Amino acid sequence: MWRDFPARLAAATGCRTLVYSRYGYGQSDVLVKPFGTDYMHREARETLPELLAALDLGNPVLVGHSDGGSIALIHAGGAGRNVAGLILMAPHVFVEDISIASIAQAKVAFETTDLGQKLGKYHRDPVKTFRGWNDIWLHPAFRAWTIEGLVRDVRCPILAIQGEDDEYGTMDQVERIARLAPDVELVRLADCRHSPHRDQPDAVLEALVRFVDRLT
Repeated sequence: MWRDFPARLAAATGCRTLVYSRYGYGQSDVLVKPFGTDYMHREARETLPELLAALDLGNPVLVGHSDGGSIALIHAGGAGRNVAGLILMAPHVFVEDISIASIAQAKVAFETTDLGQKLGKYHRDPVKTFRGWNDIWLHPAFRAWTIEGLVRDVRCPILAIQGEDDEYGTMDQVERIARLAPDVELVRLADCRHSPHRDQPDAVLEALVRFVDRLT
């Protein structure tokens, strides 16, 4: 679903680039059982460290979108202190009403349109992939989810990008990151919804290259 963006990013920055689908997504293993409300913490504290260690990738710049941005923050604020920088696109640090409303609308679309068929182009089991995400976000216990305390422990530079028209989160998400972490650059994009790398790829690439150049 990222299409050619990772290849463009690798070419623009000159960095070695690893792209992987996390558990339950893409061509990775299909979910055996539903996620729990701690699924992002487990990905950040268990799976990601294991992956980086197995591939001998030290001091990476982590690029994450939406839940992936939250996972990167959790990793850098806890087990992953050896991180050179974070690039976060539409990350979540707490749950907003707009998020729940849009995710509820996505559930209706999945049940009444061909959305599942479209997702089948990208995921081995689109039903389990969608339900694994959607059911957790709509679970009443998830409404209190927040990682603001972990953001305070992040010490590496952060680039946080948010679309002004994001249907899954407001600008308050990245602004809270800027208030909590010591080194944060914010990029606010007009005419941009939840996927900055798709809606404004050139502006995002420019910001990413500038950020990586600063780190190196």
